[in-house]
Amino acid sequence: MPQPGVLYVVATPIGNLADISARAREVLAAVDVVAAEDTRHSGTLLSHLGIKTQLISLHDHNEAERAPLLVARLQAGESVALISDAGTPLISDPGFDLVRAARAAGITVTPIPGASALVAALSVSGLPTDRFIFEGFLPAKQGARRERLAALSQEPRTLVFYESVHRLKESLEDMAAALGPERRAVLARELTKLHEGVRDASLKELVGWAGSDPAAAKGEVVVMVAGAAAAESAALDAEAERVLKLLLAELPVKQAAALAAGITGLNKNPLYQRALELSGKK
Repeated sequence: MPQPGVLYVVATPIGNLADISARAREVLAAVDVVAAEDTRHSGTLLSHLGIKTQLISLHDHNEAERAPLLVARLQAGESVALISDAGTPLISDPGFDLVRAARAAGITVTPIPGASALVAALSVSGLPTDRFIFEGFLPAKQGARRERLAALSQEPRTLVFYESVHRLKESLEDMAAALGPERRAVLARELTKLHEGVRDASLKELVGWAGSDPAAAKGEVVVMVAGAAAAESAALDAEAERVLKLLLAELPVKQAAALAAGITGLNKNPLYQRALELSGKK
């Protein structure tokens, strides 16, 4: 049973409601209040589970003001469960301010582990999972998105992104341009749901699929991309670095990298990455 004055961070199903754990059900039913990202959405889940615990909203727009109120309730001896719309809270979801404030106040914060789209997708991807980097959602604006992807072009670890279906094709196009059209990628959508699908292809092929298959416009999406090969991520040779430094003294980063690529015959992506480092913009 939940202990008084404890904040429980509770993972909920990402689709299939049968994935709720027995411990999560017990905690959600017994705490004094459940802090939920969307009380209407979570109300449906609790109703399905036969749980009538009080719900209070905690989302990106009110967390700064709600966190101190919940900490005060915890300090008064109440127990609180934090949940998001689906999966594990704080993984590209609200809850950070509350957990940080609770820990700063000396309150015990206990995880109730369970589903996570990030881990579920990696487990079936067939990509290396011993080392990976989670980037969450890429910037919505194309310029910022492309810049972020360029900075990741030589990352040797598996890259993991969440993406909205509304800009999936555009993001895949930018990934193909920055990481290489033949880079292997795996797209997982609607995990644990009726129309679950996992597609393994090159980024170029995924762009084509996203532009032609109506299924690409539906559901929650995790995009995983193979890390850069050792040859791609190797350090620039001394001559290429010398050329890049000379160009950076006179030109912006993008122009310097593009011109250096033309002079040296090397791929522009590693040159751009190194240019960012040399200019202190990484």
